[in-house]
Amino acid sequence: MDNLELLNIAVKAADDKRAEDILALNMKGISLIADYFIICHGNSDKQVQAIAREMKDKAQEHGIIVNKMEGFDEARWILIDLGDVVAHVFHRDERSYYNLERLWGDAPLEDIHSQLSS
Repeated sequence: MDNLELLNIAVKAADDKRAEDILALNMKGISLIADYFIICHGNSDKQVQAIAREMKDKAQEHGIIVNKMEGFDEARWILIDLGDVVAHVFHRDERSYYNLERLWGDAPLEDIHSQLSS
């Protein structure tokens, strides 16, 4: 499975749990950590956990090893390390505070619209 397929699986999983404002940043040549960052948010602790759990479960269903998941219990900022794709699932308030989109503003957006429900 290539990294773009993995990105699409994770984005679809987030969308299935009604994550809001889902973005995928193409980090190739910008970060040594991953090829793609997914950034999204939920409106409650439970929703943030549900989004993260769904991303992890869908990745594992496709045979992808989840290297690490941090912040699950607090549900303010959950980081899911899928190797070349790293997902950041925020609580709405935390997302605006950390503003990763601005921090990584030089990273181009990846087109994920085909994975999102209308």
